[in-house]
Amino acid sequence: MSDIFDFDRRKDQYAVMGNPIAHSKSPRIHSLFAEQTGQSLEYTAIQVDPGGFQQAVGNFDAAGGKGLNITVPFKQEAWHLVSDRSERAERAGAINTIKFDGNTLYGDNTDGVGLVNDLCDNNQLELKDKTILLMGAGGAARGVIAPLLVKQPAAITIANRTVDKAKELAQSFSDIGNLSGSSYAALNGKEFDLIINATAASLQGDLPPLPENILTANACCYDMMYAAAATPFMQWAADHGAVKILDGLGMLVGQAAESFYLWRGVRPETQSVIATLRSEMLVKK
Repeated sequence: MSDIFDFDRRKDQYAVMGNPIAHSKSPRIHSLFAEQTGQSLEYTAIQVDPGGFQQAVGNFDAAGGKGLNITVPFKQEAWHLVSDRSERAERAGAINTIKFDGNTLYGDNTDGVGLVNDLCDNNQLELKDKTILLMGAGGAARGVIAPLLVKQPAAITIANRTVDKAKELAQSFSDIGNLSGSSYAALNGKEFDLIINATAASLQGDLPPLPENILTANACCYDMMYAAAATPFMQWAADHGAVKILDGLGMLVGQAAESFYLWRGVRPETQSVIATLRSEMLVKK
């Protein structure tokens, strides 16, 4: 079944798998990385139907693919599929990067590094002793908790529509930081210095049911999704007085750079790529 992939055999093949996937900037990012570093590779986006992830990965491997990025909703399924994992992927219980190494599938999670670098290096945020609200309890949230805790926030609250899932996720990281799980309604009366949207709601033009008055005076809001226009969560943040409002483009480029380094052994520069993508998004707006 490997013939479903029409590869240019002269170049190493990489791809991102997810559903939906048409919006993905990953092919453009990795083409810019390849151009910047002189690497010969081809990177495509592959939409995978529910229930078809394992077969899609097997087909890609059989066709000679070298590596994959994994996005919503397959990050946790990817964790179960691979035979070898990095320490941070093992901890996260979710994988966004697969490297095909002979007969071995090696899995890593570069999301947390991408997020923390974007918050702290690109946007000069200080996370130490801050209160953080993380919305969502899926694979995207799992991948960023441990790297956020390294920055020593005062506490991380995980909010999810299914409360038990949020509490279970908080408990799984409770040995390395102060975490709690919550419903959205139970957030009433609390305030946060940083709110991170790790749900896929923005892809559907939706917004988690946040209560009013939960932002501190200098709060930042960060949506892991990205778009030329403000996402519903970013618009909510503007309407509720957030001092800094960020989308996930910097995180996307940062995690991609970590994946690229894992695959190719070369670490690309990210600032120019972020600037290029931002300008292209504005032109298409």
